[in-house]
Amino acid sequence: MIRKLIAVFALTALCVAPVMADRLKDLAKVKGVRNNQLIGYGLVVGLDGTGDKAPFTNQTFRNMMNQFGITLPDGVNPNLANVAAVTVSATLPAFAKAGQELDITVSSIGNADSLRGGTLLMTPLKGADGQVYAMAQGSLVVGGFGAQGQDGSRITVNVPSVGRIPNGATIEREVESPFNRGDTITFNLLRSDFTTARRVVEAINGRLGPDMAYAHDATSISVRAPRDPSQRVSFLSILENIEVDPAQEAARVVINSRTGTIVVGQNVKVSPAAITHGNLTVTIQENPEVVQPNPLAQGDTAVQQNTQIAVTEDPARMFQFGPATTLNEIVQAVNQVGAAPGDVMAVLEALKQAGALRAELIVI
Repeated sequence: MIRKLIAVFALTALCVAPVMADRLKDLAKVKGVRNNQLIGYGLVVGLDGTGDKAPFTNQTFRNMMNQFGITLPDGVNPNLANVAAVTVSATLPAFAKAGQELDITVSSIGNADSLRGGTLLMTPLKGADGQVYAMAQGSLVVGGFGAQGQDGSRITVNVPSVGRIPNGATIEREVESPFNRGDTITFNLLRSDFTTARRVVEAINGRLGPDMAYAHDATSISVRAPRDPSQRVSFLSILENIEVDPAQEAARVVINSRTGTIVVGQNVKVSPAAITHGNLTVTIQENPEVVQPNPLAQGDTAVQQNTQIAVTEDPARMFQFGPATTLNEIVQAVNQVGAAPGDVMAVLEALKQAGALRAELIVI
């Protein structure tokens, strides 16, 4: 039955193309299909005197020498200027197989000045469970560089203590995926929304038949799927290309107080309100004056401070918002007043406190 549905839908998908809709793959991710983070600790060698002098670097170097049958005498400090201790991180994608290669990022954890020209020695990369999933090694590509003079002056471009190794790790262990388990495939929406979840269910059932999909909540939608892996792959390829008209987002105003960025959502409205916002400017000017003593007074020349303080208040224009003011009207009103981003933030916060802003105000 599933195979017939796949064949029928493949034909209808060529003839029907909804307008102004998003593909399911752009709205949701398949449950269980995820990346995994890997991390390791190793040594970078071959540096041009830009290594670190951290105690753990010497300890790691001693341990490595012991593995090669070389024992350093106790109390001897190698002073390794060409070696740096680093952390190695990588992302293991879903369905990655043994023998495939990964890009890795190498970062200094000591006081190394630069990793340029260095070579990472064989480093095991472990997952959150402590198991080794990949082995890393190779020559670093460092985008930054630095230079320093004898007088202490220095210049640094980008970050020379971090480098990349394309295809620098080889996968040794595979992560078991729950993709082929059970009789259903579950999609998790990137943004939880009850309306979008309902529309996804309706779109799938409208193409594949009734009761093929059902929603658990505002995030998860399960679809009945074949157990055979090859059929399941074809079935999922069809599902992720179904086009759905997502619901409009809730009314939000986002303010970034550090950069002055203000984003007003499409559905933001303002209840009737009158607003005025003025600026008070205080100017302090120091005018030192030289005071000469009387020639017969035998005094000393002195400097007398002359401070002038001026307070000016720019005239503020008042503007009024009518009932259910739209986004376009808000932008026009702000532009007419010529308010700066900081002033707009203060106005929006005051509107929210007054209960006139019919939206969620988010300050980041």
